[in-house]
Amino acid sequence: MSETERLYNKNRAGTGAVAFDEGLRRYMIGVYNYMALGVAATALIAFAFLMSPAAMQTVAGLSFIPFIALIALGWFAPRLIMNGSKATAHGAYWAYVALWGVLIGPFVAGYIGMGMAGLVAQAFFISASIFAAMSLYGYTTKKDLSGWGKFLFMASIGFLVAIVVNFFIASTMFSLLISFGVVLLMSAITAFETQMVRNLYVEGAGEMNERSSIFGAFALYGSFITLFIHILNILGIMRE
Repeated sequence: MSETERLYNKNRAGTGAVAFDEGLRRYMIGVYNYMALGVAATALIAFAFLMSPAAMQTVAGLSFIPFIALIALGWFAPRLIMNGSKATAHGAYWAYVALWGVLIGPFVAGYIGMGMAGLVAQAFFISASIFAAMSLYGYTTKKDLSGWGKFLFMASIGFLVAIVVNFFIASTMFSLLISFGVVLLMSAITAFETQMVRNLYVEGAGEMNERSSIFGAFALYGSFITLFIHILNILGIMRE
């Protein structure tokens, strides 16, 4: 989030002043296309775990390693994407997608394996609806959302700590409260990031816009997947 906030502040002067044109339209379509491909890749990895119980056991044995690797990549990848080559940007993004797939694959496969594929589909469509609404708001609003940055960053740290604590205490009620809070947080972050990504567009800046679209997909993909996980968790707990 700190790198996201830095990029936002760097480009906040353009808020509300970026004229709609064909270049901007193609740029935003590129962002969502990369993001959609990332979500599809994550779904394929989850399906692979469903087909391989041994793979699920292997990942379970890694404990916190995939989670720590994901946090580390989430911190460094924005710098690699925005400051490195196009190939480096793609590498960082797809490594991030793969790590998310490894992390949540067993989680999603567990629900499907217990005959709750319908619940997974329900969580996906609810997540998609919330994401679409908040992303549309972030794209169309004339309000400058950059002031949300520090609060969203601090709230993200707080929820991250709460998730780690709950890993050890394993409280169902605490998990439910965390998930409701994270859904609200990710909804706000989606609007914040969408406005930021829109404002990163520079007319005629080919490679710069390409890296920015990958960065946008990286940011929005992470928000969508986090939203999906916690909505699925809420539905799963409420069904019990």
